[in-house]
Amino acid sequence: MASSVKKKTKCCDVLKMFMVALTFSFTCKALSGVIMKSSITQIERRFGITTSEAGFIDGSFEIGNLLVITLVSHFGAKSHIPRLIGIGCFIMGIGSFLTALPHFFMGPYRYDSIINANPLDNSTVTYTPCSTDVNSAGNNRSSLLLESGCKSESHSFMWIYVFVGNLLRGIGESPIGPLGLTYIDNFAKEGHSTFYMGILHSISMIGPTIGYLLGSLCAKLYVDFGSVDLSSITINPNDSRWVGAWWLGFLVAGSLNIASGIPFFYFPKNLKKARKQSTGPTPLDAPSTKENGGQKLNFKDSEQTKRNGLAGFFYSLKCIITNKVYILFLISTLMTVSSFIGSITYIPKYLELEYGMSMAKSNFLLGTTTMPFVAISLLLGGYISKKLKLSVMGIAKLFFITNIGSSTFLAFLWFLNCGKQPIAGLTVTYTGNDPGTTENIPFSFCNSDCNCDANVWDPVCGDDGLTYMSPCLAGCKYSVGHGKDLVFRNCSCVEANNFQSGNSSAYLGKCPKTDDCSRNFIYYMILSSLSSFIIGLGGTSAIVLIFKFVEPERKSLAMGFNSVVIRTLGGILAPIYYGAAIDVTCLKWDTDNCGDQGACRMYDPASFRNRFFGLTGGLRASGIICYIFLFIAMKKKYQENKTGLSNNGGIDMDQSNLKEPLKNNLVSSPHADGETHI
Repeated sequence: MASSVKKKTKCCDVLKMFMVALTFSFTCKALSGVIMKSSITQIERRFGITTSEAGFIDGSFEIGNLLVITLVSHFGAKSHIPRLIGIGCFIMGIGSFLTALPHFFMGPYRYDSIINANPLDNSTVTYTPCSTDVNSAGNNRSSLLLESGCKSESHSFMWIYVFVGNLLRGIGESPIGPLGLTYIDNFAKEGHSTFYMGILHSISMIGPTIGYLLGSLCAKLYVDFGSVDLSSITINPNDSRWVGAWWLGFLVAGSLNIASGIPFFYFPKNLKKARKQSTGPTPLDAPSTKENGGQKLNFKDSEQTKRNGLAGFFYSLKCIITNKVYILFLISTLMTVSSFIGSITYIPKYLELEYGMSMAKSNFLLGTTTMPFVAISLLLGGYISKKLKLSVMGIAKLFFITNIGSSTFLAFLWFLNCGKQPIAGLTVTYTGNDPGTTENIPFSFCNSDCNCDANVWDPVCGDDGLTYMSPCLAGCKYSVGHGKDLVFRNCSCVEANNFQSGNSSAYLGKCPKTDDCSRNFIYYMILSSLSSFIIGLGGTSAIVLIFKFVEPERKSLAMGFNSVVIRTLGGILAPIYYGAAIDVTCLKWDTDNCGDQGACRMYDPASFRNRFFGLTGGLRASGIICYIFLFIAMKKKYQENKTGLSNNGGIDMDQSNLKEPLKNNLVSSPHADGETHI
């Protein structure tokens, strides 16, 4: 008797230690995922690629995960689970290091600026932006290219290292989620697995929070800090040409991922007190009978458990994809997850364009507002499920209501904006009038005598309140100061619009946003946080629904197949088609020294906003419509009575699950697992 108690205590202790190790692993993988999301725009600018190409790089994580996750979920459950998780953590760490590798092979980052073509020393040498000399350096870049030859410095194939590194992270992440949760569910006491999962995913939300804060810090640091004279840099983090130290975050994430994998090599393959398979959750499509006051599981395909190898794998897969309720839930979830993935990838870019927030500040706010709200809602959602003793239909109702509420707040965000940004020759005329459409006419009477390069994007803010694409196009005759303190004087275009004050100076960077825009940004953050909070309340139920739709022995495979679909159609494709939609709204493209198109420097705010929220809203609406059909199908097939059993064989939640909080993970929820659960 004493020996039995001792073994039981030792088993519980090992499981608790496994929980600690898995929580740390989940935190680290979430952190590395957020680092990629928060750095994707920096990567886009550093390598001179389009937004859709950057989205393809971001989706490589899902490609890597897709390659192995189904097989890992099926065969890994029969192998040494802790050891596979440890190997996965090591692969994730190596992938993060490989992602950062290009920084150490590439030369210093050179942003597009006419100042770079004619650099100043530390003295106050006068520079003449507006010059009638056709060979003036900086104003006619093409003449310099003929002499020095074409050399593309930013448009480099080094981005392939980032792609492969992110792909390796996806491969390494594949065993951590499905197998880790399976291990807990296999060896936890009956009814305790949901409680452990709730703790696991609630605590691991620290990862995204830390990830966004780390991403904010890296975005503040110049990409080549430590190797260049920062006093000579004429741009700041609010500039669309700014590239932060994107590589630094991957080095930190890689080290943490490797460290998180070490403990798993010391856990056993099996624990003595494993739960019997018959105590697992009952699928919705399994007939039930009432016997001795309990529920007895009867499966039509009980012989399936005897099948092994590939035959068993394909048979189980067939059972899953022919489960109509499961497929309906998968489709509806896919729509919601796709909207979340696409929007979270480009939210920093949107906040920078619409509200003038730097990438560093956007990441900081996401880490300190949105992520804590999500973490709190996960815990609260589990508590609500426990307190109200929600049945499967009750959980489905909660999930549906929270999706409706979150989408409603999203609609309000669509109408919050700061209007069109006045950029002379691009969004407004040189007199400041709105032409009705984007005119993209860089030259006017005030700069017609200047030999300007219309392709240069080096914005300055004039005393007249207009932003000009370059000091040359503003008609500035000379400059004073150095670095970020550089000021341009005697600007003819500014003088033409400033009759009263007579000031005709221009300063580096775009003109700041108005006070009304700052207030709208506060409203945006409040509504955005509420939207995240509401959807998190229902997101806790997603994993329970998956477990209820399939047989116990297929839980791991169902989660794996769910992840495959979500990652293929959501994780891979969503950033690409979101990026393609955003690229269409570009007003000003960067050009490298070979004249090739690089990253976008300026988007049309109204068009960007409509496409961004139009896609998100359309996907959300499609998901809600699909979920209505799912809810009708569930209600029709599995109507509940007072005993929790349906007249046609459907079931309520098993009693073991009612005893514990339903604080579950984000897998297959609007915040899907792995890379998409931030």
